[in-house]
Amino acid sequence: MEVIGLDHVYLTVRDFRVSESFYDRVMLALGFKKGDKAIAGEAHAHYFNRCLQISIRPARSGTPSHDPYTAGLHHLCLQVRTREDVDAVARVLVDLGVTASTPRRYPEYNPEYYATFFEDPDGIRLEVVARTSQRDEIVARWDDLEGFLNPWQRLRQREGGG
Repeated sequence: MEVIGLDHVYLTVRDFRVSESFYDRVMLALGFKKGDKAIAGEAHAHYFNRCLQISIRPARSGTPSHDPYTAGLHHLCLQVRTREDVDAVARVLVDLGVTASTPRRYPEYNPEYYATFFEDPDGIRLEVVARTSQRDEIVARWDDLEGFLNPWQRLRQREGGG
């Protein structure tokens, strides 16, 4: 058995109409399509592309704003192919009136890590990151990884790559 991808993520939002307007603009700009099928009589918006669905639904409690440091979702990261794609997403977000961080490298995560961050109306942090060669190499070398804990680092050490 092998998990082959992340199928969908559900986010709960305080003000469905405000969040739907935000996600409509952002997800359309990111190339997603939208479904609006209600579930159990409650409004939902389902944004999907070839490999992922992100759905929003009304929250059932009135917590004022998302806190990424309480139990639950810290942030949601979407992957694009290149750094230029990250730059383009950041420009589009700003053009839509969304406050997005200036794209930059985050070497503390990975020497190639390049991303922009922004928040939805509930304070849920979203990220767009460029795919790294390390991710490509992990996919290509999957069968060479041994054990559960730190297999990538052990492979690199075996090969003298530290």
